[in-house]
Order: sequence, then C-alpha cells, then structure tokens
Amino acid sequence: MKYKKSLDLLLKEAAETGEGTLKRTLGAGNLIALGIGAIIGAGLFVRTAAAAADHAGPSVTLAFILAAIGCALAGLCYAEFASMIPIAGSAYTYSYATMGEVVAWVIGWDLVLEYAVGAATVAIAWSEYLNKLLETFGMNISYQYCHSPFQHSADGVQGIVNLPALFIIVILSLVLIRGTKESATINNMIVILKVAIVVLFIAIGWGYMNPVNHTPYIPENVTGKFGDYGWSGIISAAGVVFFAFIGFDAVSTAAQEAKNPAKDMPIGILVSLAICTVLYVLFGHVLTGVANYKEFGAAGAGKEASVAYAIETYMHNYHWLSVLVTVAILAGFSSVILVMLLGQSRVFYSMSKDGLVPKIFSAVHPKFKTPYKSNLIFLVVVGLFAAFIPGDIVGDMTSIGTLFAFSLVCLGVLILRKTDPDRHRPFKTPLMPLVPILGIIVCGAMMYGLGRHNWERLIIWMMIGFVIYFTYSIKHSVIRNSGKTVFPKDPPAPTIVE
Repeated sequence: MKYKKSLDLLLKEAAETGEGTLKRTLGAGNLIALGIGAIIGAGLFVRTAAAAADHAGPSVTLAFILAAIGCALAGLCYAEFASMIPIAGSAYTYSYATMGEVVAWVIGWDLVLEYAVGAATVAIAWSEYLNKLLETFGMNISYQYCHSPFQHSADGVQGIVNLPALFIIVILSLVLIRGTKESATINNMIVILKVAIVVLFIAIGWGYMNPVNHTPYIPENVTGKFGDYGWSGIISAAGVVFFAFIGFDAVSTAAQEAKNPAKDMPIGILVSLAICTVLYVLFGHVLTGVANYKEFGAAGAGKEASVAYAIETYMHNYHWLSVLVTVAILAGFSSVILVMLLGQSRVFYSMSKDGLVPKIFSAVHPKFKTPYKSNLIFLVVVGLFAAFIPGDIVGDMTSIGTLFAFSLVCLGVLILRKTDPDRHRPFKTPLMPLVPILGIIVCGAMMYGLGRHNWERLIIWMMIGFVIYFTYSIKHSVIRNSGKTVFPKDPPAPTIVE
C-alpha cells in the first residue's frame, strides 16, 4: 500500500483561507525577483573561478550551459507541478502526490541540504566578503571571531565563532518573520543592485579580455583522471557551478503565497532561470578572458576573491568597481540566504501539516501570517552551522542534494501523467516523456561528476533521515493515522490512495 496525498485534497488545502494559512501576496514580478534573488549569489561569484581553476578552464561557460540544461529540464517539470498544485512545500508536496509518503520524506529531508545547509554555507561566504569590504576602509574583524573552531590561520590563530555569519542569519530570519511581502520588497531592491553590478562587470570587463586566456577553450586532460579538464572536466564543473543555479526551485516553495499560482509560478521559475543563464555564461566568459583560469587556483588570487582579483590585477583604474562588486556580492549572498530560509520554513510547514515533523513547524503568526516558530528554529539550527562549521564541508552536499530532488521531480511528472492523465494542467511540460527523462539523465550525470565523497555524505544524511522517519514520522503521519485523531484541532485527515 502506498500512502499518497490525493490531488483533490491538495487543491482543497490550497484554497483554504483564514487563520493558520499563509497569505497570498506575491505576483509574477515578485516571483521572478525571488528566483533571481536566490540564484545569483555564492555560485556565480565564488564557484565560477573554482570550477574554471580545478576542472574546465575557459570552458566553464559550457559547464554553465550544461547545468542550465539540467535546470531547465527540471524547471519545466517544476512548472507543471507548481501550476497544478499551488501548495507550499515544492518537491516534497509533488512527490507525496505521485510517489507516496516514503519518497516524500526522502525529498523533504533532502531539501534540508539545499535550503538550511545551503543558507549556512552562503552565510559563511557572506562573512568572508564582509571582511574584504571592511579591509577597503582599513578595518577588519579578528580571525577568531569570523571563523569556526575547526579552522586555523596561517600564523596559527584558531577560530572561535563566526559572528558575522550568525549575525546575517539572525537579521534575515527576523525579516522573514515580519512578513513575506516585506521580505520580497527587500529582495527586489537587492536583485536590482546585484544584477546592475554583474552587467557593469560584463560590460567594462569585455574590453579587457585577452584572447590568449581563452586558448585552448577546452584544456586537454593530460592526467586521464575524470574531471581534470577536457569534456569530463566540463561535466565535473557543471556539478560545481550547479550551486550557482540553486534557488529557482525555491520559487515553487512560495506557491501558497502567490496571487495567481497557475499562471505566475511557471513564469517565475522559467523566466528567472533564463535571465540568470544568460548572465552566467557572459560572466564566466569575461572572467576567464580578463584573467587566466590557472591564476584562480594560486594562493595569491584566491577563488573566493576571484572577481576582485581580476579587476585589481588587470582592469586598472577600476578599483571602485572592485568595491562595488564586493557590495553586490554581500547583497547577493543576503538575498540567497533570505530565499533559502524562506524555502526551508515552507517545506517544513507542509511536512508539519502532514504530521511528518512536529506541529510547531506549521504554527502561523496571528498577525504576520508567517510560520514564525519554524523561522526561529531554523535561525538557531542554521545559525549554529554558520557559526561553528567550515563552509567547504557542506557546499557540494547542497548541490548533490538538490540534483537528487530535481531527478525525483522529473520522475514524478512522468508518474502523474500515467496515473492521472485527465487532470487539469494550467502549464504542461512539453515534449513528454523526453523532457523529464533527459532531466533525470543530465542531473544524474552531474551527481556522478561530484565524486564519491559527496555520495557518501548524501547516504549518511539519508540514513539519519530514515532514523527520524521510522522513530517519529510514521507514528504521527496524518495519512497513516486517518482513522485516529493525531492532532485534535487538525482538519479531517486525508484519505489513503491505494
């Protein structure tokens, strides 16, 4: 027996209003900005140089295109689901309706990697760039107060706590509690700023490109090791820069707060993805044209500060642009953290309504209509990660977790077309079944390119998730306890679909 949520029940939940429900305040423009806000950030400014130096060289642009194809294929499947099922929860909700509770739990737990762990990773990068900006004005935060206890400086100073990373998590969590519309307004302003500065770097940097830096465009793989340049390097680089695309699916977590989800969700997902892909390819082309990709692996250049390094070293008289880029990076990181924290709380909101995690995660603020207790819990959890764990440990875990979720969404569309072909679909994934099958293949290839260590971490993470599922979630599942009263104040439990 498969425990599934019926689509009719999901649509009924989407139509609910009043106390305990989320407020519909977001239009198509807000959703596009939400997508861009989540997408342009740590991936573009940090991972581009790392992927070029370690895997692809100038052909990092091809890696961006490969990653974008995987995202677009998954995005078309997300768009179909988001228009059909305008419920908070994203891939978790979709898999519950198509593949049952066990797969839904796997997805929901997996999305913690994307959103909560991802937010902590970006907060740590935010801390690094804040120090870079302060150095411009002759100030800095001492090493021990902006690094985890597991890190040591070159001269032996041990970190104590990453206070700036914790600070930004606290501030943005409080903004989210205040309201979704207010959060979206702040995000819109940040998006305008960082897109303007990315375009400015592309426009000015274009005149400073040296054709020698793009020769050969695809460096030869001389070691024979998978991922060391050549075409295998492009595949590996795609898995690395895929982090730069994480976020477009966060649009779908806000479906229950969209004014017209059937129309606006596909627009928000696909338009934000298209805009960012064009900017990414141009950005990667200019960055590797201004400075040679080999320099980004050197100690002096630093992968984190790659853009500032390229400007300071090769684009003379543009020091002001280097400062602006640092400001844009800080703003970009802030909006990414904001959207990831929003996405995480909305996924757990849905899981809590289904009884798979404690009811505290679906408590809605009586005035602000936001899941404020969930936001506060993740403030603590993500804040602890950001304050005490080094960022490089969890970066690629975020990518592999997201790719796994994307693959299951593609599979879910295939299943639902077979099991419920007559259901009204405001947006239909084109070229069925080719698009979802290709989505699974491309995402699987990028997962393979991330290497054995990330697979091991994913398996360990999933084992922890199953311990929680079998000790707590099964006992409290609303669907499994449809004949019992799990929570006295809950609406009637959903029916079981055989």
